[in-house]
Amino acid sequence: MGDSRPQLFNTLTRRVEPFEPLFPDARDAAGRPAIGMYCCGPTVYDFGHIGNFRTFVFADLVRRYLEFRGFGVNHVMNITDVEDKIIRRVRESGKTLREFTGHYEAEFLRDLESLGCLRPHHLPRATEFMPQIIALIEKLEQRGIAYRAADGSVYFSIEKYRGCGCRYGQLVNLNFDAMRVGERVANDEYDKESLADFALWKARVPDDGDVFWDSPWGQGRPGWHIECSAMSMTILGPSFDVHLGGEDLAFPHHEDEIAQSEGAGVQTPGRPFVKHWLHGAHLLVEGKKMSKSLGNYFTVRDLLAKGYTGREVRTLLLSAHFRETFNFTLAGLDGARAQLARIDECLAKLRELVAQAPSPESVAQAPSPELVADFIAAMDDDLNVSKAWAVVFDWVRDTNRALADGQLSPAHAAAALGEWARLDSVFGLGTKASDEAPAEIVALANDRVAAKKAKDFARADAIRNELKAKGWTVEDTAKGPKLKRA
Repeated sequence: MGDSRPQLFNTLTRRVEPFEPLFPDARDAAGRPAIGMYCCGPTVYDFGHIGNFRTFVFADLVRRYLEFRGFGVNHVMNITDVEDKIIRRVRESGKTLREFTGHYEAEFLRDLESLGCLRPHHLPRATEFMPQIIALIEKLEQRGIAYRAADGSVYFSIEKYRGCGCRYGQLVNLNFDAMRVGERVANDEYDKESLADFALWKARVPDDGDVFWDSPWGQGRPGWHIECSAMSMTILGPSFDVHLGGEDLAFPHHEDEIAQSEGAGVQTPGRPFVKHWLHGAHLLVEGKKMSKSLGNYFTVRDLLAKGYTGREVRTLLLSAHFRETFNFTLAGLDGARAQLARIDECLAKLRELVAQAPSPESVAQAPSPELVADFIAAMDDDLNVSKAWAVVFDWVRDTNRALADGQLSPAHAAAALGEWARLDSVFGLGTKASDEAPAEIVALANDRVAAKKAKDFARADAIRNELKAKGWTVEDTAKGPKLKRA
């Protein structure tokens, strides 16, 4: 990894600091410094929207870059498959909890793959961790930090936690005098102006239907916050290196995770629940907060249906710093398409040159270190993707010039491709999809031919526009229509 370390902004300390493992001597099976990383995953009651996926692509970037820098990352992303909204949707759907959540979980994983994200090593479901959740609540109750309410629910006491000498408000600066103190909330997501005791266990009510578990406090289900604490500490241990999520989760969700986890007293004295907290900023769409009523609410599948590719969506999501509020636009996706076209064209030329080599042995050459070194310098600076993209496109420009001037040999081209492969292990853009049109697109092109033969030119033009919207252009030739990607 060299002497330098990635520098990352830690929400816990409010500063950019060197990334140092919590357990410096720990090694994974490959002998790399071992890192535990937890990302708050989807709540599977609907399709994920593009704002959700900004966070998940950010988490994927962090994992990929830490692995690129020589760390062995154990990546955990939870699946929230029981909470308020899910129970309401299950009741409305008439399905079982697992039938309902299983559908959206599978669709989430499909979307994650379409965006080029590595699958986390662990995808724990909250419903599969009830014994660990109950045991954690019991620890808090034994320490006097949790208390039972009259209805059988169990709440976390902010006052008792602070009375133990613990600090509530590690991730956010809370004005205890100005906030409403002492309220009790059963909702998983509550008023952020309220300094409220929150539910660890919710007693069963009629609206819960068949969604309940037995516990020492009676039938019920866990609160949202306790689920993440139990899952993360069961898999990664009571203290681990990195916790990620969107900035909207910092309070109350992540603050409550810290309180529950450290309040249970399971960490080695002097060690925190989590050392590095990383939060991604909000995403706007077309300059406004995403809303179905505004028509700017997009799921990944909505964008794919418009003819954009997962690579293009990923490229746009990686174009701005993770701590900057980002404006996601369809024009931006068109720009991402143009960026990828420049990169793909350059790589295609390099591959053509390598193919001209008389033998595979003649192209063996170590890549020059400049590109990778400049890329590391950019990304070590708090994952400065803007600097990193500048490095990439300077390289594309210089490589194109060298190719045009005939200055590159097949060996140099092979080395350049090797350099790009190292960078792309971080960006995760992969290779351009085949230009062979899928059956759906071919069928549309044939419908257009039929419409033209029938002299239904309005229909033919409409199909051409539909093809364009899906990312394809059609050229009429003597041999029939020729399809190519727009």
